[in-house]
Amino acid sequence: MDTRTLQAYGADASGYARQWREQPAPHDMYALLTRFFRPGPTADIGCGAGRDMAWLAANGFDARGFDASESLLDEARRAYPSLSFELATLPELEGVERGRYENVLCETVVMHLEPEVIGWAVRNLLALLKPGGTIFLSWRVTEQASQRDSAGRLYAAFDKQIVLDALPAGAVVLFDKDETSASSGKRVQRMIVRVA
Repeated sequence: MDTRTLQAYGADASGYARQWREQPAPHDMYALLTRFFRPGPTADIGCGAGRDMAWLAANGFDARGFDASESLLDEARRAYPSLSFELATLPELEGVERGRYENVLCETVVMHLEPEVIGWAVRNLLALLKPGGTIFLSWRVTEQASQRDSAGRLYAAFDKQIVLDALPAGAVVLFDKDETSASSGKRVQRMIVRVA
């Protein structure tokens, strides 16, 4: 994970947590999860302050949250003490069990990686899935050159083909759309893939 991005989240974890909780709920994303995710163990990679983990748990998913920021995990644990949150960092995802999950959610996280490691990150995310499992992967779309916001968070510019090239043989793209998030109002690319 990009160091400056992690530092930004660590410096104002409570502010980011408040911002995410005060945003409109991402009902458009939740509708897609309801449609495509199957019951079973579910990993939320880049769970942040836990908002989407709480939705997963409330909707019957056996969910575990993972994030690279200890400060955001502290916010998540305070807000949702009955849920499971652990430290794990993309692209490596060390300590996250491979082949265990029916579903993986990775919502607007991979754009915080340098473009040259995004394919590696996607392969590691896919490795978490059981055969027949499903991943929801999204990222903020940045055109032309990578940028940083005023806090220093990286928003990488990269071609969607990097993600497609990382898919294993037999994987099926169930959903692939560039659209505006109902929650953040930002342009995002959303992709849902089921592995063989």
